[in-house]
This record gives sequence, structure tokens and C-alpha cells, in this order.
Amino acid sequence: MSFSRLDDLCRKLDSLSHALSMLGVDEAVMMPEGGGEKRAEAMAALSGMYHEMATAPHIADWIAKAESEALDGEQKIAVAEFKRSYINRTCLSPIFVQKQTEQRLRCEQLWRLARPNGDWKGFLPALTAVIETMREEAQLRADALKLSPYDALAEQYDPGARVADIAPVFAELKAFLKDFIPLAVEKQAKVKLKPLSPPYSIEAQKALGLEVMKAIGFDFDHGRLDISHHPFCGGVPSDVRMTTRYRTDEFLSALMGIMHETGHGLYEQGLPKQWGHWPSGSARGMAMHESQSLFVEKQLGRNPAFWDWAMPLLHKHLGEATFESWTKQDLLGHVHRVKPGFIRVDADEVTYPMHVILRFELEQELVSGNMRPADIPYAWDAKMTEYLGLSTKDNMKDGPMQDVHWPSGAFGYFPSYTLGAMMAAQQWAAIRQENPAVNDDIARGDFIGTTEWRRKNIWSKASTASTPEIMRQATGEPLKAKYFIDHLQKRYG
Repeated sequence: MSFSRLDDLCRKLDSLSHALSMLGVDEAVMMPEGGGEKRAEAMAALSGMYHEMATAPHIADWIAKAESEALDGEQKIAVAEFKRSYINRTCLSPIFVQKQTEQRLRCEQLWRLARPNGDWKGFLPALTAVIETMREEAQLRADALKLSPYDALAEQYDPGARVADIAPVFAELKAFLKDFIPLAVEKQAKVKLKPLSPPYSIEAQKALGLEVMKAIGFDFDHGRLDISHHPFCGGVPSDVRMTTRYRTDEFLSALMGIMHETGHGLYEQGLPKQWGHWPSGSARGMAMHESQSLFVEKQLGRNPAFWDWAMPLLHKHLGEATFESWTKQDLLGHVHRVKPGFIRVDADEVTYPMHVILRFELEQELVSGNMRPADIPYAWDAKMTEYLGLSTKDNMKDGPMQDVHWPSGAFGYFPSYTLGAMMAAQQWAAIRQENPAVNDDIARGDFIGTTEWRRKNIWSKASTASTPEIMRQATGEPLKAKYFIDHLQKRYG
């Protein structure tokens, strides 16, 4: 049976993917500096093996024959998702991929050198080459997938995501935020922040984070927490590797980072094991993954009810004397701080969507060819000024050079971040409708209800349907801006 052949192939590919994932985690967390050259060689060789096995021409025949076999419902879904991934892997020629990879590597390396000084002029030729090749890729994928060029790129990160669906909800959110951000900032300006009392030891912060992770449901028999320069969640579902970074002058960034990555980890741990070696058993794209990490960070970790339970943990781990005079409201002043800024990754949950919407709008112009790469700084400054009241004129470092995504060729990725936040808010609304007392549970440190709802409605679905369809199944309706808007109004209004 061709299905059996595909099943055997998926197991082999899964094993290679497992090895690559763990090598990547080790490189970021444990590998000594001198191991880099051979590690890169080993990972390149394994990646080459994976690509060769996953794109072999005879696989198309296996897929066609498997589609005509007597398969059950889950098997049909598995073959359909494998076919989707196969088309996406094979629609670009090896020669094109090699050219594109070399351009992206050169551009990203140049970006790391040019960004500190904001050297846009020196960086522009490399970025222009990446964008030109990206437009070629978009058209090749569009032809193969029967989609528009931008949708074909977005499909690589969020299967089922379409501009026709994203643009209206982003437009509604943008219209709301233009008026809401100034009001939220004005409201907070009237409240004086209680100063923190550092230092906070790394060991104490780690102990705090581990206790929170355990309470939320992270399985330490199948995962662990380490330290790295940049927080991430990696590994594989049976061995999830999370990292964070600590500062001794404050503790919230590390704690919220841990909760964010725990959301990713819980999703991976909750995926169905039976189909784990098939693409249909994998996580459903970046927006869905972000919805799970942001759910834990925002709907739980920044929820006032959470701090009814967590305040005693600050006393326990960070010192009774440090927080003995603090109220929950004192802490929420720091947890809920809204302050427009230039840098996307440092933005709060109110202003963050504007950073993403700006990039989403510019990406569409670049993909269509309606905007030249040389014009990015002018368009960027105009939108930053309009959306957040901040000018990036003559500030390329904190403007269009701040992200690695475009230098590395990742166009169509940015919408995932805010789509994830909106999806998390809509999932939270569905949970509250099902269990109106969920905040009372959280205030007691009981996270079972929120975990089981997501396990049933999100995690168990893996990649058996598109992102929009899983959201419809989980919440009873398509993605809407109103739930995220309601969330922001209630918390910051």
C-alpha cells in the first residue's frame, strides 16, 4: 500500500527532524563556542538528507495511489496534509532555493553589521536582492497553490490565512487602536508607578518560574527549562526544550517570557501522539502557536486574577521584605504598562498590533511591486507617525532595520503575531462563556479548565484542518476583532 510507504517515510523524516531539533537546541544552550563549525556541517548534512528524502519525485506517485486507496477519515486527512506540504516543498527548484538561501544569508550577515549604525544605504542593495527573489518565490508558489502571491507566502506560516480575511479584522483593530492608545497612555500617566527593589537573584527567579510552569501544567518528564541569549521553545513534543533569560534589575520580563514559552511548550506536549510523525499531527502554523503562548502570557499571566494566586509566590521566592508593602494594584501598574515605542519586540499588548499592521501593509506593497525597497524608510516613518506618534526619520536602526525577518526573507510571517493575540482573546471568550467562573479558578491557582479546553479544542486538532477552520470549530465563529478589542478595553480602558 502506498499509504504504508508514506507512513514509513514520515517516520524517517520525523527521526531526522528530531535529531535536527535537538542539535539546534544544544547549539543555543550547551554547545561550546569551538563546536560551531562541525555542528553547522552536521546540521547541513542532515538537512540535505531530509530535503532529498522529502522531495523525491516518486513521492508524487505514492500520494496519488494513496488517495485512491480505502482509507479511514484520519488517514485521508494525513495524506491531504502531506500532499500540501509536498507541493510547498517541491514548487521551488533546487537551483532557485540555493540562490535564495545564499542571498538571504549574505543579507542577514550584512544586516547584523549594518544595523547598529543604521547604515541603510549600505544595507539596501542586499535587501533589494532578497525582495526581488522573494517576489519570484511568491509567484512560483502562487502558480503552484492557485493563490495570490502574498497569500502563497502567508500559507507557509499559517495554512488557510488569506489577505481577504486578515485585512478587514486588522482594519477594524487599527481604527480602534488609533483612538484607544492615547486614552490608555493618558489614563496611566495619572498613576505613579511604585519602584521595584532589585536585585532579584537568577536562582530565585528560576524557582518562581518553575513553580508557575508546574501549576499551569507543563510536564517536566517531557521537557525542561534552560537559559539562552534569546528565549525560545524548541525540541520535540516528547522532549520540549524551553529557554529564557534573566535580568537582576527586574523579574517580570523573565517570568512573562517563561509563561510565553510555556504556552508554546504545552501546545507541543498536547499534540496527538498517534499522528505525531505525520504533518497532520504537527502544530498548526505560527498564528496558532502564538495564540497558545500569548494565551498563557496575556490571558493568564497578565490577568489580575492570576496575581491573586501569584503574589504569595513573589514573597516566597523573591523575598518577603521586598514585597511586604506591595498590593496587587502596585504590581499591575508594572504588568499593564502601556508606552508607545519604536521597537516591536519591546512593545506592550496595546501598542504591539500597530507594529505588526504597519509591516503587514508594507509587505503587501513590496510583494505586489507597488513599492520599491528604497522607499521603505519613508513609508515606515509615515505609518509610525500616524499609528504611534513616533517618527523614525533618520533612525533606520530603530525603524525598518530593527527586525531580522525581511533580511532573512521571511515575508508573510508578521501577521501571525497579532493574529495569535486575537485568536487567544477569542479562545478566552469561548472559555468564559463555557465557564463564567474561570477567573475564580485562576485566582485559586486552578488552571485545569483552561488547559483542558485548549487540549480538546486546539491541541488535539493538530494540523487536521486549516487555522481558520480550527478556530471556527473551537469558538463557533470565524476570527473577529471584537474579542481582542473587548479584552483591551476591559484591561486598559
